[in-house]
Amino acid sequence: MSENALPEAEKRCLVVDDDPVFRDSLMRSLARAGYRCHGCDSAESALADIQEQGPFQRALIDLKMTGASGLTLITPLREHSPDCRILILTGYASIATSVAAIKAGADNYLVKPAPLADILNALEGSDSASNDIETEVQERPISVERLEWEHIQRVLLENNNNVSATARQLGMHRRTLQRKLEKKPRRE
Repeated sequence: MSENALPEAEKRCLVVDDDPVFRDSLMRSLARAGYRCHGCDSAESALADIQEQGPFQRALIDLKMTGASGLTLITPLREHSPDCRILILTGYASIATSVAAIKAGADNYLVKPAPLADILNALEGSDSASNDIETEVQERPISVERLEWEHIQRVLLENNNNVSATARQLGMHRRTLQRKLEKKPRRE
């Protein structure tokens, strides 16, 4: 039976993210794609649910959460659901964490904000298909302005869109931050 022909009950996906708005939005999108999702807001609650909820075929795990890191879920999830495709999704990407995730047993690693199509491809892709993918190499690195804009957006999201708290965390004046937020980033 092909994977796309799996009954809905067998297309179970664990979604672990401490941002409730992002988690719920992602779960709705995955449900429209045919997944039956179970959401958790921390690595600790996910560890308990992995044992109670039965095997999962897919798992989408945030790397940096309040409490334990999403990396701590890979080994127990792999032990309980050996055939599960595990995707680490993070706004705090680094070479070190991507290597650690893959070494721990994750199947893929994407940087937030990732388009839904990329998330679905990472969750549904087979190992042989991923070996055939040509990774697009940019001719020039991402601009400093774009990196700054993405970092500001990430910190703003962490602070629930509170501009004053974000400015304090970034060490800049609130009005300076407001001016930066009014500008749209250049297209790369």
